[in-house]
Parts: sequence; structure tokens; C-alpha cells
Amino acid sequence: MRNANVTIKKIFCFIFLAGICSSGLRSQDKMGAIKNLVDSGEFIFHAQTAMPSSGPTKQLTSEYDVRVSKNSFVSHLPYFGRAYSAPYGSGDGGFNFTSKEFEYSSTTRKKGGWEITIKPKDVADVREFLLTVSENGYGTLQAMSNNRRPISFTGFVTEPKEPTDH
Repeated sequence: MRNANVTIKKIFCFIFLAGICSSGLRSQDKMGAIKNLVDSGEFIFHAQTAMPSSGPTKQLTSEYDVRVSKNSFVSHLPYFGRAYSAPYGSGDGGFNFTSKEFEYSSTTRKKGGWEITIKPKDVADVREFLLTVSENGYGTLQAMSNNRRPISFTGFVTEPKEPTDH
């Protein structure tokens, strides 16, 4: 009877340790996948929360995202905050545009993760987007404009499921 208990405990410990090791491998696989997305410059940032410079944080209930590919940078984000001027004829008030000419650069952060800077050259009102991505794919995007106060978004990065060139 005593030998059976020892054997059961050994099996339980083996299964427990195998589970811990495999979860560590999965997190390393995810970190590698996120690194590949950042390095390739092809990913989607899904915004979940908007944090204006002033005012309360807003949970986003619709799908808002930023799609980055080699050929285009597509932003579909809302804006909450103060605008100093608005272009004539604009009605949406958000960061809704497609840029075909932009600078993309990424650097590795000291504490892990990446900092990505995207500067559209063919969109008049947008100065830059600064995206900080953690090793597990969560990120914070700060959108900076020439005519509006900055706004930040939290969310996560995924690989594009369909072509990002629209």
C-alpha cells in the first residue's frame, strides 16, 4: 500500500512538472511569435480602452484597430478629447486613415518588449503613433496629432488573419 502511494505521488509530481515546463515553452513560443510580428512589421493592434489626455478612460465596445503591413498603415481609431482645429468637411473626428508612405522603426526595450514608432508622411494631421508592446502581446498605443491632444489606447497585438492591404 505504501509503495502505491509513493508511486502515485511520483506520477502526480511528474505531471505537475511537465505542465509547468510546457506552459513555459508556450510563453516562449508566444514571445517568439510576437517578436516575429514586430520584426516583420505586419500585425494588427486591437484597441480595447481609450485614455484621453483629459477626461475618463473609455472602454471600447466596437472593434477598433490599427493594421500595419509593409505597404500600408491603416488606422481605425476613435478620438475623445480636445481638438485645436478640425479639417474642413471631416465628420468622424477619429483617427481614420490609410497611409501608403510611412516610417516604421522598432527598438527592444531594456525591461523586455518593444517600442514601435510609426510616422505617416501622407496624412496631414497625424504626427506619429508610438506603440509599446510587451513580450506577451499586450500594448499601449499613443496617437499624437498636430491639431489635437494626444490620446492613448490599450489593447493587444495579433497576426493579420487576412491581407492588410485594403
